Amino acid sequence: MRYLKIFFLRLIERVIFTPREVQGGKGRVGGITRGIQNVNFQGVNRVAYGCNFSGTITVGYASTIGFRSTLHGTISIGKYCQLGPNVSLISDNHPISYKSTYINKNLFEGRLNNLKIKDEIIIGNNVWIGQNVTILGGVVIGDGAIIASGAVVTKDVEVFAIVGGVPAKFIKYRFSKKQQEEVLKSEWWDKTLDQLKEEEESFFTVL
Repeated sequence: MRYLKIFFLRLIERVIFTPREVQGGKGRVGGITRGIQNVNFQGVNRVAYGCNFSGTITVGYASTIGFRSTLHGTISIGKYCQLGPNVSLISDNHPISYKSTYINKNLFEGRLNNLKIKDEIIIGNNVWIGQNVTILGGVVIGDGAIIASGAVVTKDVEVFAIVGGVPAKFIKYRFSKKQQEEVLKSEWWDKTLDQLKEEEESFFTVL
């Protein structure tokens, strides 16, 4: 009996933790992840176990998503982004200007769902989003921004800005204005791996 229990536990672990290739190898996805058919992977993407996708979602080249994250609605994620565990990107929302916020099919056969607020979330390139972050619809995150763990983002975030808190507020910029312009001008995230190899040392130098 003990060996049978161990066998099933190991089987469950394999289902949860063993990733599988999707979309012709463009993405690698952990177990118990739902809604992959709603995602357009751009290549070399990694999705940890237990994520949930619904809507129309694009994940840019080499971007990764942490375990148990939820992406719902119309969402565009740039290249070389990293999303921590338990991140929620929710671009759609319940209606707030009508008699009820209820949109379940239990009322009027679900027709109230047509009143749902539909927005879009756009995340730039090389954005780092910490654990337990929530980003709401209509928000644009600029290139190189950092969203601190636990933040709730309700407004746009500027390029290279660091924000945190509930609701998220500006903390500081990562670089000076001149440094920001230099990095943006380089557009390194659009270069090939061979091109990046030529400037590899610059990635190990503090700006």
